[in-house]
Amino acid sequence: MKPLVEVLMSTAAYFKSRGIPSARLDAELLIGHALGLDRVQVYLAFDRPLLQEELEPIRVLVRRRGNREPLAWIVGSREFYGRDFRVGPGVLVPRPDTETLIEALLPLLPVNEECFVADVGSGSGCIGLTLAAERPLLRLYAIDKAEAPLTFTRENVEALGLKERVAVLRGSLLAPVPAARRIDWVVSNPPYIPSADIEGLAPEVRDQEPRLALDGGPDGLDVYRALVQEASARAQRGVAFEVGYGQAPEVAALVEAAGFARITLHADLGGVQRVVIGQRAEAVHS
Repeated sequence: MKPLVEVLMSTAAYFKSRGIPSARLDAELLIGHALGLDRVQVYLAFDRPLLQEELEPIRVLVRRRGNREPLAWIVGSREFYGRDFRVGPGVLVPRPDTETLIEALLPLLPVNEECFVADVGSGSGCIGLTLAAERPLLRLYAIDKAEAPLTFTRENVEALGLKERVAVLRGSLLAPVPAARRIDWVVSNPPYIPSADIEGLAPEVRDQEPRLALDGGPDGLDVYRALVQEASARAQRGVAFEVGYGQAPEVAALVEAAGFARITLHADLGGVQRVVIGQRAEAVHS
């Protein structure tokens, strides 16, 4: 038997040797996950001897993380805007920067009237489902091209109790939403990394997360160009996009050229212009 603290220290050292930046934190979270303990409970149990049957599940998880599988995939969830979202292989892990889109858009969404939102490239559903959870009359189209992320979208719809207000749809951009159906807002965190930059990403992203959710074409803007054009014909109130570093001015120009009036840029906590919102003229003045 080994005391928990010894297993923790050796795990953190192994993670560090594998180039994992948050080695100690990841070790605490994985060991806690394997033992059913939160981080405080892990600290309180430092001297606890671990039985062989407790060590083997830890070893399995440690090997996966050592191979640079995303931590969120291993533990099966990631917190986003105060809620846990199921994630796993085939779906992009929610990032804290994406909460900037929620903070920027929520004040523009009505609280006491029905609103229809299309979340394009929904992935885990963290953006659209958060908006739906925060606005009780909001109705959502959660759209993705691939089936794997939609599996997690459906799980998260169920877990959040939103089945009555969410349609999960597979297809490209806005095509899955019937032409007769109303769309007030189009929101998206599309793939925006320039193709040539992907090889320089962390192994967890480059080698594990779906390329379809990352690769935005030569300049990272391919999906914006296509989606803005479709949204210009269908979004009655506006569009809201997450963007990559340095892309906000170009995306804002695309949105403005598509006929949206008030264009606003919103910075994340690191000061990066992370979100572009464009509203219809009538929506601005209503």
